[in-house]
Amino acid sequence: MSRRFDMTYVFDFIPKLLAYLNITLLIVGSSILLGLIIGMLVALPRLYNVPVLKRVSQVYISFFRGTPILIQLFLIYYGLPTILQWINIDISRVAVLYFVILAYALNSGAFVSEMIRASVSAVDRGQIEAAQSIGMSGYQTFTRIILPQALAISIPLFGNLVIGNLKDTSLAFTLGVMEMTGRSQTLGTATQHFVETYIALSLIYFVISMILEQGFLWLERRLHRHEAGAKQTSAVIRRKWLTRPVSALSKGGRSG
Repeated sequence: MSRRFDMTYVFDFIPKLLAYLNITLLIVGSSILLGLIIGMLVALPRLYNVPVLKRVSQVYISFFRGTPILIQLFLIYYGLPTILQWINIDISRVAVLYFVILAYALNSGAFVSEMIRASVSAVDRGQIEAAQSIGMSGYQTFTRIILPQALAISIPLFGNLVIGNLKDTSLAFTLGVMEMTGRSQTLGTATQHFVETYIALSLIYFVISMILEQGFLWLERRLHRHEAGAKQTSAVIRRKWLTRPVSALSKGGRSG
């Protein structure tokens, strides 16, 4: 039974919980970084319609987007060592933190893959064809036309992913990882002031989420400026592309 509510415990718990913020941020940063790599690799077969790999990527995305992250944590932590034992690889002594990061990375990779596919597909195909028609290389087309627009489209989605990942790390304590939520459990048990502990924890998550949200809003505004420039560039390219056949026809008429 919890003791009578005491607001002073909230302020007392906040610095004690912040001491474990580095573990939470390590999980978030590492899983997002690995998720970006996994997501790009998974998105490629769908963007380029690679037959077998496209189906594999679809199954992967459906599984990690359609199952709870808590179940994925348990499957990675308990299932992966069992599977690897079949090929005589023992990872039973690997720290639990690595399993947690891997689980969150695989989960993030599924969402990143869909984010990349949707952002690239949202760029008008005519702009790409126009750029290629005037001699732009694939690299120039990607960096000057596709990338600025795709990044501006993807930033809100990516921001939601990072903030969601931050909140989901609160489940890592179920495997024994001592991050902020795990520490809140021990503080609540030791003092019997569970409500104060959870209020302090929620305030920390709320402030960090607000900081991340404002950071991504600033980045989105910056990227929209580049997107506007890319659209102007593509508009100029398209006008050149559309006038080229007319010039060719007029020259042909005069020569005839």
